[in-house]
Amino acid sequence: MIAVTGASGHLGRLVIERLLEREVPPEQITALVRDPAKASELAERGVEVRHADYDQPNTLQPALYGVEKLLLISGSEVGQRLPQHRNVIDAAKYAEVGLVLYTSILNADTSQVALATEHIGTERYLQETGVPHVILRNGWYMENYTQNLDRIIESGTLYGAAGKGRVAAATRNDYAEAAAVLLTEDHGVDRSFELCGDEPFTYDELATAIGKAAGTDVVYQNMDPEAYTQALVESGLPMPAAMMITDADEGVARGDLDSNSTDLSDLIHRPTMSLHDVLRGAIM
Repeated sequence: MIAVTGASGHLGRLVIERLLEREVPPEQITALVRDPAKASELAERGVEVRHADYDQPNTLQPALYGVEKLLLISGSEVGQRLPQHRNVIDAAKYAEVGLVLYTSILNADTSQVALATEHIGTERYLQETGVPHVILRNGWYMENYTQNLDRIIESGTLYGAAGKGRVAAATRNDYAEAAAVLLTEDHGVDRSFELCGDEPFTYDELATAIGKAAGTDVVYQNMDPEAYTQALVESGLPMPAAMMITDADEGVARGDLDSNSTDLSDLIHRPTMSLHDVLRGAIM
């Protein structure tokens, strides 16, 4: 039995789709969700849906009954994730889950990005508990850059604080496919994979690519981190979200979200989706 946490979220749904494509019988897949009603379509396809709340340990042990492999998709509540992940890992150990896969962040052991703190804490906890595990150190999502394309194209400007740094982003689908591979094939245990796109790009290159895909001119405007944070707040973002985005851009500037690793394309046996193809699909 393979279980996927956060199965009603973007990445979780994609992982289950890729598992089904790899001909894993739906009855051998368990979707772990906070709200089973949000996964009703998975139940209709034969996937077992179980209630599992990171904040409620009493829901986790029953949800993991009979599970052999567990994909622990990192929680979305920054600042609460480490205790939430510990709850899941403790339940997995109690339920004698054979293998736990965890979605961490690229370069987790060296990254200075604020988000890395909870990820490396989770990695260390997995090691301390002795649960057999595999770490999927996912890079930045391409979708982080496509969700605001209309505004960028309309203004003709991509704003950020990444300087000349490169980001080795990949699509959620590529990361999901790698997770499905590791859930269905033996690639060893107690190891980490640095997962990222094949073609890292700077924000200048991103702006040029957006303009080319849209048939217009787009330039990158680099900003001081404090000024960028303030601009994000003035655009309507809460301060914590604005600070997180700026911190990530500063990480790009340092090289924290860059890598030449080929682990992702090696696992999925094809090149990762290119920036050009991602933008063309998003703009069409």
